[in-house]
Amino acid sequence: MAERPRARPLMPRAAQPDRQAAFRTGISAESRAAALLIAKGFRILARRYRTAVGEIDIVARRRKLLVFVEVKARDKFDDAAWSVTDRQRARIIAAAEAWLAANPNNGFDDMRFDAVLVAPGRIPRHIPAAFDASP
Repeated sequence: MAERPRARPLMPRAAQPDRQAAFRTGISAESRAAALLIAKGFRILARRYRTAVGEIDIVARRRKLLVFVEVKARDKFDDAAWSVTDRQRARIIAAAEAWLAANPNNGFDDMRFDAVLVAPGRIPRHIPAAFDASP
């Protein structure tokens, strides 16, 4: 029986320069978005909240309003605005449901899904109620 040729080992994810740059850009964008939300009177409850079904970039509250925030960093605001796909929305909504289940006594009257768009050299743009969780 002939021996199977060995596949060339893949470069570990952490060593891929493009992935590292994207990760750093994402962290920077989330920090800028959090600063904007804080300036608008929000308190950050969680950042990079991960669940088995998805991730929420920022969970914040202002008085009785709870917001789940998707942060998008692109070269242009228009590109960032169009980058939240239906599949991503579904994952964000599922992750929000997981957050609510893990934090049942939250005392919120209202909640929404916002977006913060980040572009180089520009002040981040907050889009309240960027998408709806209803079917």
